[in-house]
Amino acid sequence: QVQLAESGGGSVQAGGSLRLSCSVSGETFSNTIAMAWFRQVPGKERDAIAAIDMYGVINYTPSLEGRFTISLDNAKNTLYLQMDGLKPEDTAMYYCAADYISRGLKPFYKYWGQGTQVTVSS
Repeated sequence: QVQLAESGGGSVQAGGSLRLSCSVSGETFSNTIAMAWFRQVPGKERDAIAAIDMYGVINYTPSLEGRFTISLDNAKNTLYLQMDGLKPEDTAMYYCAADYISRGLKPFYKYWGQGTQVTVSS
């Protein structure tokens, strides 16, 4: 069983930056699970941002690569999402996800956090 807890969301003006964290507990972190970041706006589907598999291979949604950076700290059992150059359209609930199988950018991960809200004002 894997438990995920996101933090770091908040309100920021356009052009600003935030770093989201996802703390992982309940399972060995490195080399066993694949993880990803998604976001969702009410009434819309959950969209992928970036994913990192158990071999360290990273994939981004092309439109977000360059502004968003995924990384992990094995020692801290924490996944991060650095977000720069934020835009009002980045406003959403942000979720981290994990699974023992690499799901890439597909929303089929078994474990999900509760989400952290990011609001970007113009």
